[in-house]
Amino acid sequence: MNKAEMPEEILEIRRTLEKWSYEYYVLDAPTVEDARYDALMRRLQALEKEHPEWDDPLSPSHRVGGKVADKFEKVDHAVPMKSLANVFSREELFDFLDGIRAQVEDPRFAVEYKIDGLSVSLEYENGRFVRGSTRGDGAVGEDVTENLKTVGSIPLVLRQSVPRLEVRGEVFMPKARFHALNEQREITGEPLFANPRNAAAGSLRQLDPKICAARGLDIFIFNVQSVTGKELTRHDESLDWLKELGFKVSPYRLLRSNEEIYEEILRRGEERGELSFDIDGAVVKTNDFAQRRDIGELPHAPKWAIAYKYPPEVKPTKLLGITIQVGRTGVLTPAAELAPVHLAGTTVSRATLHNADFIRDKDIRVGDTVLVRKAGEIIPEVLGVKTEDRLPGALPFTFPSVCPACGETVSRDEDAAAIRCTNAACPAQLARNLVHFASRGAMNVDGLGPAVIEALLGAGLVKDAADLYTLDREKAASLPGMGQKSVDNITRELEESKSLCLSRLIYALGIRNIGEKTAVALARTFGTMDRFAAATEEELCAVPDVGKVCADSVIGFFEKESNRALVARLKEAGLNMDYLGKAAGTALAGLTFVLTGTLPTLTREEASRLIEDAGGKVSSSVSKKTSFVVAGEAAGSKLTKAQQLGIPLLTEQELLDRLGEA
Repeated sequence: MNKAEMPEEILEIRRTLEKWSYEYYVLDAPTVEDARYDALMRRLQALEKEHPEWDDPLSPSHRVGGKVADKFEKVDHAVPMKSLANVFSREELFDFLDGIRAQVEDPRFAVEYKIDGLSVSLEYENGRFVRGSTRGDGAVGEDVTENLKTVGSIPLVLRQSVPRLEVRGEVFMPKARFHALNEQREITGEPLFANPRNAAAGSLRQLDPKICAARGLDIFIFNVQSVTGKELTRHDESLDWLKELGFKVSPYRLLRSNEEIYEEILRRGEERGELSFDIDGAVVKTNDFAQRRDIGELPHAPKWAIAYKYPPEVKPTKLLGITIQVGRTGVLTPAAELAPVHLAGTTVSRATLHNADFIRDKDIRVGDTVLVRKAGEIIPEVLGVKTEDRLPGALPFTFPSVCPACGETVSRDEDAAAIRCTNAACPAQLARNLVHFASRGAMNVDGLGPAVIEALLGAGLVKDAADLYTLDREKAASLPGMGQKSVDNITRELEESKSLCLSRLIYALGIRNIGEKTAVALARTFGTMDRFAAATEEELCAVPDVGKVCADSVIGFFEKESNRALVARLKEAGLNMDYLGKAAGTALAGLTFVLTGTLPTLTREEASRLIEDAGGKVSSSVSKKTSFVVAGEAAGSKLTKAQQLGIPLLTEQELLDRLGEA
């Protein structure tokens, strides 16, 4: 293929991938297998890499995530993104509807879902997506264009060219993706998201679009904010037109009478549990745009629309028992075993009880009638007890003093409600510990996910992380879903992981309270695993960002013979036990730096590494504790705040001069 033919193939591939994405994300009716889509995407990526002159920021290849942002720029909304007033009862709804009829003649109303997500604006010029922003305070939001490009249901190029179009929609995380995300975070010991809305908001505000891309967000478009080149007179007309352009629009029904509208709201509320996305109410809008103008708007909300909010559903049921689960970090978490109860569309037979203090404070006893709801319409939780229904002889619950999985004595965290097992060989923690050991930030063994780990454990092929390096390849290849090729790939990855820096291994060990950044500081300070394992509390606390809590976790880890034996076996397997980076200096010890703007020659990561190598600390925000702010081109609010607080400023060269003098 010569260069002249190249653009047509690229254009054709892009059109095909966008068509397949539309079928998958918008129509929910895929016409090709994932493998075929992935193969064509790889072909496009290869062509664009070979011919960068034909790259396009709106190519489907950019949906996997663009460049990492330094911060989110502010966006002034040309059309204010107002909120809605709420009603909570039939009477309040009818008052609103009758008030509209008193102002305009024979209005029709659109009833839609009130998606529980994050409101965003999408802007298009000549049919091409140019900017996406969060609602913010309604007048000013944040530019999250790169993250929104990763949402598969957002068209990057419209099916019809429109000179100028701005639409509003609600980004959300589907329930299935929410559950999968929380399961993965539980395995890796990360805090769980409370509900899909929080998960969607957290995902959309990631500075790295690749993280957002992996979260699987979706969107419903529910309004035209402004348009040139198209005359629209009704809401239903605008949604139908947006659908033709390739948008996934909010499902609506047009109705007239109060009773019809109320019944539709109740119907939508009853199907909440069966929907693939989370809703917290229904929206009622006057359909005709001319009538909307006559009705008018308040400063923060339109007078022609209302949100009917559903009350949280709470039901009583019998507490049949309390079971204890053991997480990756050893925390013992109590769960309520319930008589099945239908709640928010699903049958619930289990709910969280949080911790021992929650059970004690609520005086929850086996046999009680408890009140249950779904937090955020997703996670079942016990709210309290109907003590008037308590049976005689019901005893207070006694939290176990030993781990139910391994029999080791458990201990309570100082200044916290968590009770945990500290045995690293505890079988209940082992699968999660091994997944963490192989994770990207730790030993980066691609292919050792939860399913593979569970299969290896079930077959008795591994009992700890060291066993991974002496894996019986023949037996592993015979396991269901494995095969020789998979085992060969895992073996190669394990072999490569042996040469990684000590900091990765320290993090991989899963020592409580020791994250990636702290692991780097520890490895750089002590240099070898032997010195690290023998460090005293005083030596550990002298490391930047390591306090008594972290020091106690490290000492407690190495006090256990099983943990010392694991490290010895990893060393015997050939894993690197030395720090491979630059030794920590002291020139900038005790100083805190904040970086802002674009530096002339150094990236943000390079400047941070130089500062940290010299013993300094890099912070993301300016405060009175900041020693210096290193400012580059296009420095923003951090520079302004530094000037207000009188924090000394440095250029990149002045920073390098300080390091050079040291």
